[in-house]
Amino acid sequence: MMKDFDSSSPIRLNIGGKKFYTTVTTLTQRDPDSMLAAMFSGRHTLCQEEGYVFVDRDGKHFRHILNWLRDGVVPILKDSKFSELLREAEYYQLLGLIDGIHAVQNKKEGEESDSELTRTDILKCIQSEKVRFRGVNLSGLDLSKLDLSFVDFSYACLRNVFFSRANLHCAKFKDADAEGAIFHNATLRECEFTGANLRGALLAGANLQSANLQDACLINCSFCQADLRSAHLQNADLTNANLEGAILEGANLKGAKLSNTNLKDANLQRAYLRQVNLRDTHLEGAKLDGANLLGAIR
Repeated sequence: MMKDFDSSSPIRLNIGGKKFYTTVTTLTQRDPDSMLAAMFSGRHTLCQEEGYVFVDRDGKHFRHILNWLRDGVVPILKDSKFSELLREAEYYQLLGLIDGIHAVQNKKEGEESDSELTRTDILKCIQSEKVRFRGVNLSGLDLSKLDLSFVDFSYACLRNVFFSRANLHCAKFKDADAEGAIFHNATLRECEFTGANLRGALLAGANLQSANLQDACLINCSFCQADLRSAHLQNADLTNANLEGAILEGANLKGAKLSNTNLKDANLQRAYLRQVNLRDTHLEGAKLDGANLLGAIR
C-alpha cells in the first residue's frame, strides 16, 4: 500500500494490463480538479502491485490521455475512437480534454452550433432579474462558469451544452433535453430536472443537494463524487449510471431503476430504497446505515 509520492519521480501505472511510466506532476498539474489528480494528491491510499499502481480501466487510449496531460494536444482519431477516448476522459474527469475532444469533433465535421443564441446573447440576458429560455434551442453552447442561478431552461434543447462549474442554483430544467450535457463541478442545488433527458450527461463532482430529478432519464450518466444529499430521484432511470463515491445521504430513490448502476463507495445513509430492485446494482463499499430497505430486492 502506498499514499505519498514524490511529484518529480517516475511512477509506474498498470491501466487494465497496459504499463505506463510518468510522474505525479504530469498526472496532477494540467487538471488539478480531476479524479486522476485526486488519486495522486496524497489524500488517498492506492494499491501497488509489483511496483505498479493498478487502475481497472481499458488502457487502450491512456497514452492519448498522458500526451494531453503533458502537452495539452488532443489527438486526431476516427469517430469511434473519439467516443472511446471521451468515455475515458469522463471517467477520469479531465474537463479540459473533454472540451478539447468536442471542439476537434465539431471542427472536423465542419458542424456549426444549432443554437438560436450565442454565449454573448446569454450574458446579456442573465443581467435581467428573471431569465427564461423555455423551449429555446441552446445545443452545443459553452455556458461554463456563468452565474445562471434561477434561470428557467424548461423544455429547452440543451444537448451537449457545457455548464461546467456554472452556478445553476434553483435553475429549472423541467422536461429539458440535456443529453450529453456537461455539468462537471456545477452548482445545481435545488434544481428541478423533473422528466428531463440527461442521458450520457456528465455531472461528476456536481452539487445536487435537494435537486429534483424525479422521472428523469439518467441512463449512462456520470455522478462520480457528486453531492446528491436529500435529492429526489423517484422513478428516475439510472440504468448504467456511475455514482461511485457519490453522496446520496437521505436521497429518495423510490421506484428508481438501478440496473447495472455503479454505487460503489457511495454514501446511502438514511436513503429511501424501499422496494427498489438492487439485484443488478453494484454496492461494494456503499454505506447503507439507516437506509430504508424494506422490501428491497437484493
